[in-house]
Amino acid sequence: MPRNSLKPAVAAALALLTAPLLSACGGSSAAADGKSVTVYSADGLKGENGDGWYDRVFEDFEKQTGIRVKYVEGGSGEMVQRAVREKANPQADVLVTLPPFIQQADGKGLLQKYAPKGADQVGTADKAADSTWTSVVNNYFGFVYDKKELEPAPTTWEQLLDAKYKNRLQYSTPGVAGDGTAVLVKAMHDFGGKDAALQYLKKLQSNNVGPSASTGKLAPKVDKGELLVANGDVQMNYAQAKTMPNLGIWFPARQGGRPTTFALPYAAGLVTRAPHSENGRKLLDFMLGRQAQQQVSEIGGGFSARKDVKATDADATALAALLKGVWVFQPDWADIDRNLTAYVEDWKRATGS
Repeated sequence: MPRNSLKPAVAAALALLTAPLLSACGGSSAAADGKSVTVYSADGLKGENGDGWYDRVFEDFEKQTGIRVKYVEGGSGEMVQRAVREKANPQADVLVTLPPFIQQADGKGLLQKYAPKGADQVGTADKAADSTWTSVVNNYFGFVYDKKELEPAPTTWEQLLDAKYKNRLQYSTPGVAGDGTAVLVKAMHDFGGKDAALQYLKKLQSNNVGPSASTGKLAPKVDKGELLVANGDVQMNYAQAKTMPNLGIWFPARQGGRPTTFALPYAAGLVTRAPHSENGRKLLDFMLGRQAQQQVSEIGGGFSARKDVKATDADATALAALLKGVWVFQPDWADIDRNLTAYVEDWKRATGS
């Protein structure tokens, strides 16, 4: 999902990347080295008001282990690139990002092998065959719309070309944001290939506000009426909708076709030569543990990564209802990982971005 991710810009981006944010306990970054663990993550799982899945999980983890969580958030691509720059002197212990960036991180040697406890209950498609990463929260790609101004809700890609969306539509940047890359993945699927997708996105550019490194910053703009439509993902947007009453979730279809989506899980791995590898292993075990997984829907607005954890809360029921009638397809992540740079360059040329 990023889930997954250019801000006003450099100052805000640097603030995100350098701020050593912490667990929901409100502690400082001054924890002793041996009792800390640093997480680099795509945005979406930490609540804007301290009420997200990460907030609860990190607080519970700290209480149970005494290990302080240092948290750094950004777009999926941003987090991987930061880890690449630090490869000779790693600063992160755990990396959480969306496909295809988790595969990219793996291919760059950023992840070491570790199968967290409970990984045997994660589906084959949602973890690496060699145990370098595993999904911790399942998720699906989607869009959001302003329920106050759009009635009925949009249903097709083609509707977004209408003049009423000019400068009131925005999607995060492919190659930088995980969810932005997902726009390109879904368009390529729905339009039947790269060329047709890029022809459409070229037309859509006349309505697009412009680049955004963080998908999570778009939903508040939709809720306030600054935007009518933006991209997102189910987990993040469902959680945001609890405090953003005008936010609606939808899945674009081709005109006359069926709405589609695909799984966009938050996938986590232990960083190669992590400064606190043992603490990283403990955190991965905790995130994939039954308690944390049972809380994914009710607190995080997502779907458990474990097949043997079946949430029955009201949020789990509502999330399942959102996907009713939506065709879930399986992207070829190996192809996307292999050709991502070329696809993004083609997108830039097509849209003039």
